[in-house]
Amino acid sequence: MVDDPAWRWIAVSRRTLHALGDRAQPRWTHPAAWWVWALGLATAASRTTNPLLLAMIIAVAGWVVARRRPDAPWSRSFAVFLRLGFIVVAFRVLFMVFFGSGIGAHVLLTLPEVPLPDWAAGISIGGPITAEELLLALFQGLALATMLACLGAANSLASPTRLLASVPAALYEIGVAVVVAMTFAPQLVGGVTRVRTARRLRGRSHRGVRAFAGSVMPVLEGALERAVDLAAAMDARGYGRTGPISRRLRISSAALLLIGLLGVCLGVYSLLDAGTPGNIGLPALCAGAVAGIVGLALAGRRTVRTRYRPDPWAMPEILLCVTGLVPAVAMVTASLIDPVSLVGQSTPPAWLGLPLVPAVAIACAMLAGVLTPPPPGAPSLRRLHAERAQDAVTEVAA
Repeated sequence: MVDDPAWRWIAVSRRTLHALGDRAQPRWTHPAAWWVWALGLATAASRTTNPLLLAMIIAVAGWVVARRRPDAPWSRSFAVFLRLGFIVVAFRVLFMVFFGSGIGAHVLLTLPEVPLPDWAAGISIGGPITAEELLLALFQGLALATMLACLGAANSLASPTRLLASVPAALYEIGVAVVVAMTFAPQLVGGVTRVRTARRLRGRSHRGVRAFAGSVMPVLEGALERAVDLAAAMDARGYGRTGPISRRLRISSAALLLIGLLGVCLGVYSLLDAGTPGNIGLPALCAGAVAGIVGLALAGRRTVRTRYRPDPWAMPEILLCVTGLVPAVAMVTASLIDPVSLVGQSTPPAWLGLPLVPAVAIACAMLAGVLTPPPPGAPSLRRLHAERAQDAVTEVAA
């Protein structure tokens, strides 16, 4: 009876349902799964300039962040990246206003034009501003802002320290530098939040140019202190200790890692660039991934390290990756089959259409907020409302 395929299928189904049932128990989701989900949305955003699809991606990312962000200073990165995205959109539109391309016939405004020499032919400063130019700049800037929002969602959902613990042993030294670079924005947000809270409790102004000037030095001082503490902790734990490895194995692992890195870079660039032939990206990405995995396995033998309570990779992590890869695959496929539906119509201006399949694929990414377990100490809606009310009372009293 145990070897019966029907009973085996029932056992697998019960384990799957049990794993799905455990998603209600608070625990940390693997940070790599959150990054796969966010990069999938960013890939989908890079394939379109349709503002309806881009707005859907931002809304999905914001909804998932609101449901699954932990109660930590670095979890407020999403709002910072959104503001940065708005700055990118404004800069892109202003750049098009002053350095217009001259496309379109619907002139909205005419600026004084600066004469340029003959060697600068094709470049204009000022002149007529058309509706087509503004729409094109708005759509392109919104695409960049959406990709920034996806990166902000990953920074808000994935713990930086747990991401470092998940780095393969062969890339641990590089992983430290990468994680430090990736956590610069979350740590900066946390430092600014702490300084603003301290200034508000002392009755000082926490907004405006004067408050910003008074917050720069405390934020930099806190960053320096955390860097010194990190260096001391790494030295106390024997960071950099290596094991014996042969010269042949070291050369083989380095060559495989280099080939894998080049293959992955070529594959990702080919998939993200709509002008690259589609028969290059996927094979290069697969070959580079295989070479990189083998190289990491060989190079990991020289690094001696232990893991304390590693984050599990269970069914919620698998489903999270699937919900992030579905929009990417759908958008790449749609860009090859019907690329016109993914482009915002600016020449001539026309009513926007919402393609059904990409929209449904983007909506599938919302399942990440349901299929994943809540993090420990996640802020509830009641607590968030209480904090906002307390902030409002403090501002009124000040």
